[in-house]
Amino acid sequence: MTTVTRSALPHSLAALAAVALGLAHLAQPLTAAEAPVVTDHPDMTWFSDARLGIFIHWGIYSEGKSSESWALHDGILSHDEYYAQAATFTAANYHPEKWAELFKAAGARYAVLTSKHHDGFALWDTAQSKLNAKDGSPAGRDLVGPFCEAMRGEGLKVGLYFSHLDWSHPDYASVLKDGEMTPSERANRYSYPQGPENPEAWERFLKFHRAQLKEIAERFHPDLLWFDGDWERSAAQWRMPELRRQLKAWLPSVILNSRMGGYGDYATPEQALPVHPPAGPWELCMTINDSWGYQARDHNFKSVRQVVRLLTECASQGGNLLLDVGPRSDGTITPEEEAVLRGLGRWTHKNAEALYGSLAGIPKDYYYGPSLLNKERNVLYLVCYDRPVDGVYVKGINNEIKKVSVVGGPDLSWRRFMRAEWAHQPGILVVDLPAAAVDPDATVIRIELGGPISLKDN
Repeated sequence: MTTVTRSALPHSLAALAAVALGLAHLAQPLTAAEAPVVTDHPDMTWFSDARLGIFIHWGIYSEGKSSESWALHDGILSHDEYYAQAATFTAANYHPEKWAELFKAAGARYAVLTSKHHDGFALWDTAQSKLNAKDGSPAGRDLVGPFCEAMRGEGLKVGLYFSHLDWSHPDYASVLKDGEMTPSERANRYSYPQGPENPEAWERFLKFHRAQLKEIAERFHPDLLWFDGDWERSAAQWRMPELRRQLKAWLPSVILNSRMGGYGDYATPEQALPVHPPAGPWELCMTINDSWGYQARDHNFKSVRQVVRLLTECASQGGNLLLDVGPRSDGTITPEEEAVLRGLGRWTHKNAEALYGSLAGIPKDYYYGPSLLNKERNVLYLVCYDRPVDGVYVKGINNEIKKVSVVGGPDLSWRRFMRAEWAHQPGILVVDLPAAAVDPDATVIRIELGGPISLKDN
């Protein structure tokens, strides 16, 4: 492996990689021994209430040939082939107000755009590098500002994705990670030097990194910063405690995801629904097909029913679903993606009262499926993916049952089964769910209780 230098790049790309570095002196770095203790968590209410966000992976990789950034990392495309995709990144049909309308129609409450992925190509007109949508592609303009304006115009919170690492930057591959490297890390010539380390170059990169984040904070004022790419350096090398303090100074109410080396506000499992949810606020990021960015060959789209299942599984465990779409280079969202989002919107709008602002439901020992509670904890929502043969069964509810109905549908009949009042056993609540009341994607049953839910514990 060799360190990526300016001379190793084609002349045109070397010009794009030129960096203007003048950032004021940052706070003194903290020591590597400092433990990741976070005491300044922001108000997470809007995030925890949102339940559904849309992730947008969009960049020079959106031509559809191969994956975002990883095609460069894995050698699927050569360096020149990968960055040549910038020539077709036109954004000619980029209408963020149409995106915003679609995301709102899907039922999303926030949206996160990849302002800069691992390849270093920025979607805004950063002054720190010419590798950006305005100076380095036919798009010829800032694309992040209009996105933020459009999302806010529809009442959606704005999130911006930002990769800490930058495989395009000549000063990035300058020091080794503290500790052992994985084989994948060793194989990436854009990440680690083969010869002597260059701490001075790393200092230059950190100034570049902070300067771009300062631009994002001061120009776009995101509600959420969705970081990625922290794994190639330690938290001490990134100076994450210092970075968190700086971000909070720029954006006091900003929410930070977990990819901050232990200094974020919420967990971000990826592409796999956790069996046991993370502690505290969390969000599952999941692709709508098998790819983050647009790939012409990938037609394996999830059905609306599958997305509804993911959404309700997350919500029932206190988490959000961040569903990813990949627009084409011209800025259009594919008809397949739009169909899934609008189909999802039919379900989210119908079942809004059970979804937004809800709490995690009851343990699955009591009901063999996802469930949610309202914040007063006196309404229990049961999610049914299939029509039961002889009713929906819920064990151990001590409360008086005041009313049972389908959300957005009819009242339902119910009864207590195997109740033994003399032994203080509430028995099993059985709810009849006729075929006519079943939702094709998932039926939500609303159980109104006579007070905050009380469950029999033995």
